[in-house]
Amino acid sequence: MAEKKTVPFVVEAAGTGVAQEVTVLGDRQHVFHADTYPSFGGQDAAPSPLSYVLGALTSCHQVTGSLVAGDLGVQLGRWTFRVQGDLDPSVISRGAEGNANFDRVSIDVQVQTDATPEQFERLSAETARRCPVTQMVKRSGLEFVSEWRAVPLEAA
Repeated sequence: MAEKKTVPFVVEAAGTGVAQEVTVLGDRQHVFHADTYPSFGGQDAAPSPLSYVLGALTSCHQVTGSLVAGDLGVQLGRWTFRVQGDLDPSVISRGAEGNANFDRVSIDVQVQTDATPEQFERLSAETARRCPVTQMVKRSGLEFVSEWRAVPLEAA
């Protein structure tokens, strides 16, 4: 049996209070910052970790969808997203009993494409299946709603 190959994704982080600087390791290091809303003890000087989770969902959709489109032989243009995560803050902020996870995450995806309706349905389904962030979110047990809309591909 062939050995399973993995790709390591490594970050290092440091901070004080609730603010943090995160460095993504690799051939090219990338740095980003996280903070949170004042109601959670932050200064709102950078996106919250939960905003990064939702942003990761959109980015991973676009990366994975682009790979799937190549497999299907369809062209894609501009992607637009709207993601909403509904969170009961009582667990994180007051220590209430319950689940600190989002209760529900919804994602609306609009993408320019030349795909047929059948190809577009396959694009959507296969992207959801292959996208690591989508799978983490869905498997966490929250309610997940995904709506995809195709729009005509604009001429280059």
